[in-house]
Amino acid sequence: MTAAAACAPHVPWSRSDALEIIARICDQPGALMPILTELVRRFGYIDPEIVPEIAESLNLSRAEVHGVISFYHDFRTTPPGRHILRVCRAESCQAVGGRALEEHARERLGVDWHQTTDDGRFTLEPVFCLGNCACSPALMVDETLYGRVTPERFDEITAATEVEP
Repeated sequence: MTAAAACAPHVPWSRSDALEIIARICDQPGALMPILTELVRRFGYIDPEIVPEIAESLNLSRAEVHGVISFYHDFRTTPPGRHILRVCRAESCQAVGGRALEEHARERLGVDWHQTTDDGRFTLEPVFCLGNCACSPALMVDETLYGRVTPERFDEITAATEVEP
């Protein structure tokens, strides 16, 4: 899934729409990943209530479906914030202040990894390479990549991020 798909505007969860997605895709070879991707693209997350239907339609166990959902970081089971903040945790970023940036981001937002701020504005996600090693440490806000991000610059970037989508 691309960052663009992960941060696109989402529609409210609808069981009937989710069932339509499953029915439309379930006969394709290797349908699990396309179903999960489409659910996240449409709703921003995969409501756990739909896991039994996914499993049944693909003749898989609920545990198998849950295992795939929990393995991939773009598959979430709770609604994301309006903006996804991805902080790079790769070695290049760690070598030039990435740990301080991580700590600052979690403290400033009052959340840990994979959590959303109380106001629903930001979801904080760790990633293990944003491909911006020459400009480490790196941060991605929705589709926008930033380099050489200090804690102070993090504050500037998040303050400038619009409150409404």
